[in-house]
Amino acid sequence: MTREQLAHILRAASKIAADGEILVIGSQSILGSFAEEDLPESAWLSMEADIAFFHDDDGAKADLVDGAIGELSGFHEMYAYYAQGVSVSTAVLPTGWESRVIRFDSRSAEPAEAHCLEAHDLVVSKLVAMREKDRVFAQSLIEAGLVDTAVLKSRAKLLESALPLQRRAVLTWLESRSAR
Repeated sequence: MTREQLAHILRAASKIAADGEILVIGSQSILGSFAEEDLPESAWLSMEADIAFFHDDDGAKADLVDGAIGELSGFHEMYAYYAQGVSVSTAVLPTGWESRVIRFDSRSAEPAEAHCLEAHDLVVSKLVAMREKDRVFAQSLIEAGLVDTAVLKSRAKLLESALPLQRRAVLTWLESRSAR
């Protein structure tokens, strides 16, 4: 997904939900920090953007987005990318992530006032899930020098909402990268 495609999703989602205060949670959140040409290909190839609203306690806005521009929608068929409406609580994030979000700087996203996870917070949240695609994503950003393993380790220690086993798995994985 390109920054322009993400901006398209953000415009549409903000209009559908009548709320421009959006947080991009999943891997495409990296497009808030870097342009796709500065990223390894594996970091921006997803056709899906996880979209949450800061004020959506009952999930109704996320459901509206899923129905209108989600997977298998007419939007998805037409553009070959889509939004997945999620809750802010979907991702397990390091304490303090809210103060580190990155504003998605693109006038083409208006009327959305979207924010993306800071790159280190994003990578740590992906490592909590520890799926193969998440490890590949994290490794590609580390190898490209776009995230620092020392910062990732310090953020992993801030995973207060994660299970101790998850926190340990993330730290062990990061330690194995530092030893290389």
